[in-house]
Amino acid sequence: MNLANKLTMLRIFLTVVLIVILLFPFYMVNIEFPKIMISTITMDVKYLIAAGIFALASITDWLDGYIARKKNMVTDFGKLSDAIADKMLVNSTLIILAAQGFIHPAIAVIIVFRDAITDNIKMLAASKGKVVAAIKTGKIKTTFLMLGIVLTLCYNMPFEVWGYDVANFLLVLATIFAVISGVEYYAQNKKIIFSKEAKK
Repeated sequence: MNLANKLTMLRIFLTVVLIVILLFPFYMVNIEFPKIMISTITMDVKYLIAAGIFALASITDWLDGYIARKKNMVTDFGKLSDAIADKMLVNSTLIILAAQGFIHPAIAVIIVFRDAITDNIKMLAASKGKVVAAIKTGKIKTTFLMLGIVLTLCYNMPFEVWGYDVANFLLVLATIFAVISGVEYYAQNKKIIFSKEAKK
């Protein structure tokens, strides 16, 4: 359990805390988060706390990968747990935000669907001893997605005051890049998918 893997496990822990904060019915135990009003926007502090947790978890996503490569700490456990932590953090948050009406459900559906396809492509390639490297459009998708989620949890502030829906714009861009990167993953690995070994 090296430092990079500890950061990955921290991200999983933070994700669980985030899910609890967003879903737990605090009113049933007489806990009420304060509200903040800026201009005409009323913000529930619960979502601001969630934004901070999500931002911190997103930083560990970059940091654990950087440390693993820099300090030569790349392990099979790290690769597996990192992929699981990423999907837990991003996809669970997207699903919750869609269920609570913050984002359009299509965004969550498309990104989760894309991730399911690309993850299966990567697993299929790994079963044949081949590594599917991360691609630029996928990294761009992740950047837009994480920024969009943080802004959404922050009620699109401060842009909401000026009438610019930056949060939704970033999420739409992330969805577009999710589709583009998914097509690229397929195009680059279709020989693996349809090889004779894959049909057995």
